[in-house]
Amino acid sequence: MPRITEASREARRAEIVAAARRCFSRDGFHQTSMQEIAQEAQLSAGASYRYFSSKEEIILEIAGDAFRVIFEPVTQLLDAADSPTVADLVAVSVDPVARDQATDTAGQQVPVDELLRCAVQAWGELLRNEDLRRQAVDGFEQVRRRMADVLRHGQAAGTVPSGLDPERGTRVVMALLHGFVLQRVAFGLDDPEGFINDVRASLADAGVLRPPHP
Repeated sequence: MPRITEASREARRAEIVAAARRCFSRDGFHQTSMQEIAQEAQLSAGASYRYFSSKEEIILEIAGDAFRVIFEPVTQLLDAADSPTVADLVAVSVDPVARDQATDTAGQQVPVDELLRCAVQAWGELLRNEDLRRQAVDGFEQVRRRMADVLRHGQAAGTVPSGLDPERGTRVVMALLHGFVLQRVAFGLDDPEGFINDVRASLADAGVLRPPHP
């Protein structure tokens, strides 16, 4: 029997993850069996266990990938931000999850809806899976701390109100991001541009937006 190369092993793992993500997106984490994942990946019933010890391990990988798709572009955009308003932060946070396609860990293009359906399910898993909860909290806090720094920079530049607490302000932005994801997945929100425009209008009415210094 020819030896399986590391590249071949990683490619097969990616196939199993993609198959599991499709199954989870359709039927949910706990309504999907390892046998169904193998069938979706066109493998024998026991083949998946050569790459993953359990369905739980696959769930952790897919949930981590879904959270990465949500948060990693936000971090990159925050690093490039100059003096954004609060609405600007909402806009850059929503943009990655408002698209049709995203890139998974294996470098493959996948439907964003597929990933987001898994992300919403993963939020429920945080209540029962401590490993996943720890992973999600670490990612959330990294993004939130970076966002708070950006808000402080905006306060110094005059684009963010001085009366806004940056730590609490980040939670408002993240709540809007999470709300957008939930509404897109569960309630058919399909107008991200309109969502951002309404966020800007609402924050302007509340006096949270400040024009940049000329």
